[in-house]
Amino acid sequence: MYCRDRGYGRDSRQGGGAGHLARIHGTEEDRVNCPFYFKIGACRHGERCSRVHNKPVFSQTVLIPHMYQNPLATQMAMTGRANVPKGYHDQPPSDEFNDFFIEVFDELSKFGEVEEVVVCENLGEHLLGNVYVKYFDEEDAQKCLEALKGRFYAGRQLTVEYSPVTDFREARCRQFQDSECSRGSECNFIHPKKVSSRLLNDLLDHQQHAKKRSRGRSSSSSSSSSSSSSSSEGSGK
Repeated sequence: MYCRDRGYGRDSRQGGGAGHLARIHGTEEDRVNCPFYFKIGACRHGERCSRVHNKPVFSQTVLIPHMYQNPLATQMAMTGRANVPKGYHDQPPSDEFNDFFIEVFDELSKFGEVEEVVVCENLGEHLLGNVYVKYFDEEDAQKCLEALKGRFYAGRQLTVEYSPVTDFREARCRQFQDSECSRGSECNFIHPKKVSSRLLNDLLDHQQHAKKRSRGRSSSSSSSSSSSSSSSEGSGK
């Protein structure tokens, strides 16, 4: 696995001011860097934020903003508000969402082994329809980023960027995970769209089988090349 040091050049053995800055980086105590961008990779203030958004130049995670077309967002655009039925988030995923998730997972796994895909259910503009994909290897995330630049999905051009989020436990809304979020769909923490365990396990199993087949083909190709080379050398004697 290839994963670079995330210390940004800081020596953790340093004490004093450097140690204090390292400890508070990305927290509410940090008056320079935006804690929401650090934890979630998105901020409701956007470029107007008074704190710095340290955009990573490499990451295991790629963010595709506004890729998922949330049906509630369409309703909100038409009426000015989204009428979220009680128990809506506890309902099984729709067939339309399952088809979307399968299509997206299959496409993203072409670039490398996917560890996690998170689709946001939030309706706040900065999180609306966001899709996060975390790879086991940063080099695969780079392949994904480069391949998706300029691509279109559902008639709209995608924008892609590296995300600082590599631990979604900090990015997810705990209230939403446990029961129901008091802030609703405008919450600034991620409300992940639920995916059935069976579907997710099937996709991960398929990814593993595809990886094994790819390794098998590579091994066979190497063996064939080696045999051909040996035959050529033998006939030349």
